[in-house]
Amino acid sequence: MAQAESKNMKLLAQNNLVGFGGMGEGMSMQMTGDGRRILWLAHESAPKNFTGVDVSNPNKPEVVVQTELPHMDMRSNSLELTGDILAVAYQTKGKNMQPAGVELFDVSSPEDPKTISFFDCSGPHSRGVHQLWFADGEYVHFAGGSDDFVPTNPLDDQFYRCIDVRNPSKPVEVGRWWYPGTREGDNVPPPPRHPFMDSGFRAHNTNVYPERPDRLYMCYLDGGTFIMDISDKSNPQVLGSWNPHPPYPGFAHTALPLFGRDIMIVTDESVRDDAADWPKLAWVVDIRNEDNMVPIGTLPLPSPEEFRHRGGRFGAHNLHENRPGPSFQSDDLVFGTFFNGGVRVFDLTEPLQPKEVAYFIPPQPENSIVSAVQINDVYVDENRIVYAVDRHAGGLYVLELEI
Repeated sequence: MAQAESKNMKLLAQNNLVGFGGMGEGMSMQMTGDGRRILWLAHESAPKNFTGVDVSNPNKPEVVVQTELPHMDMRSNSLELTGDILAVAYQTKGKNMQPAGVELFDVSSPEDPKTISFFDCSGPHSRGVHQLWFADGEYVHFAGGSDDFVPTNPLDDQFYRCIDVRNPSKPVEVGRWWYPGTREGDNVPPPPRHPFMDSGFRAHNTNVYPERPDRLYMCYLDGGTFIMDISDKSNPQVLGSWNPHPPYPGFAHTALPLFGRDIMIVTDESVRDDAADWPKLAWVVDIRNEDNMVPIGTLPLPSPEEFRHRGGRFGAHNLHENRPGPSFQSDDLVFGTFFNGGVRVFDLTEPLQPKEVAYFIPPQPENSIVSAVQINDVYVDENRIVYAVDRHAGGLYVLELEI
């Protein structure tokens, strides 16, 4: 039997989530009224919607609820929780399908999630919502389409939107922004397509932190990374942008600002097997001047030749995002997922020379469709317990950081 590869990390438990262990990129922790810790997880694909896992004892995670999607042609790739309200993103396989949008749930009783409201984002050119961010209990920021947005290119169908959920039973849109030229009727031409691999000009992560409520840190796939002024949510303004695509392959995915250091980690997601789109890196960017972001390095990774032929993808993807709640907060330690490269931890005490200090790579999960693990997302609680999920079959891995 294959063994895990590890450095300064120890496996506490694994749970295959009742045999539905293919997980997306939504992880959020709830502290319940009765003192439990519930980890909410979004599934990568149908038939499951989301799963709640009691991790009060991290050595023995237990599924307390697992919900179904309405049909097989959709996914709930992303979710976030604030208090007892869970926001879930719905994306469909094709355009003009339903349901597509954002659903809010009351999970005060985790075993019995109850729908509060649904914000519809379906339309003739829309696949709904791919990713969302909900951290303050007031606004949901997300990457999605709408019934009144006609993209100039079919790949550019999801843009930044913000809805007010202070009355969770009646969500209301308050703002939106899209990359200039990606909407029919714009007064500028469409952007040139990436010559290596056209992934589209679409919003992805749309992070807004309580420390900077007037700032949006957003990745826009082939369009790069943006810092936006959203002090007026009805009129978002670009403060700065940075885009290494091309010459590098596109797919800017996650922007993690480290406020105490004036730097930001930006990942470009690997989306092709066998590292065919290498290099897909995690960049270190100096953001002291928001209007002049400067790359100063990358997080160190092993040679792609070591992982290229293991199976599935290898390269950067998600980061632990220092969101509020029972969440580990650090300007020095960065946790990232690298598909068959597992979970990896980096010390940025010296941003010009980041160092890898820990990693954990599980063996191929049973019943996986590829020959290696595909670690898809990571969440770290305030006790430095690390929760990671596999994209295809492995479900949830609970790890302890030993540094």
